[in-house]
Amino acid sequence: MSTLVYGLHAVRGLLASRPESIRRAKVQKGASTERLGEIEAALESLGIQVERVDRRELDRLTGGGTHQGVVVEATAGGELPLAQFEELVVTRGSALRVLVLDGVEDPRNLGACLRTADAAGIDAVVVPRSRAAKLTPAAVKAATGAAETVPVLRAPNLARVLRWMKAAGVRLVGAEAGGRPLFDTALAPPLALVLGGEGRGLRPLTRELCDELVAIPMHGAVESLNVSVAAAVLMYELARQSPVERPRR
Repeated sequence: MSTLVYGLHAVRGLLASRPESIRRAKVQKGASTERLGEIEAALESLGIQVERVDRRELDRLTGGGTHQGVVVEATAGGELPLAQFEELVVTRGSALRVLVLDGVEDPRNLGACLRTADAAGIDAVVVPRSRAAKLTPAAVKAATGAAETVPVLRAPNLARVLRWMKAAGVRLVGAEAGGRPLFDTALAPPLALVLGGEGRGLRPLTRELCDELVAIPMHGAVESLNVSVAAAVLMYELARQSPVERPRR
């Protein structure tokens, strides 16, 4: 199975993490930026076929996405198997930080969440297998390389995974209007931050499984934040209260 990865940051991230997955590349004919030149040179040094095409061809391949002059075809990155996720939870122990996205359906929101998860030191992201965004080219582009660095578990049964984490000692903190003010809540690993999908929030069973619900204070006219923005606020509040104690990936 293959996927398209496009955009300077996303392709650079793929070159850094899984260069062996890249099958071929297309670069915009006549484009001559320094960063694009560096990527093209890196691709050619790996023996990867680079085809120079018109911008219209790249626009067609990406559906009008912001490709910045480069599109590569790569084997799709494997999702984290359940057994490996459980091993990760046990190995990380009291340092574990997980982001759970309960039904986020916009691939760009998924990608943005992965990007912030990488920056904020999150160990893994958990999403349901059904009714949730997949790692489409749009998600990979929005993640700007983080799709290659943050493990993603696509849970066949999200409630079962949440129950298993609770039994393993992981505290589940859900985000929902009406919850305890976020900045009055102590956050410390092992912890899973749980957010619902766009517009509908947490599903009832997911809400029931959370140990605590928190709300981001809202001081203006809008009633809610985009899910990727809300996730970023929660992840960085966790990082502020409990600094990440490991080198950057």
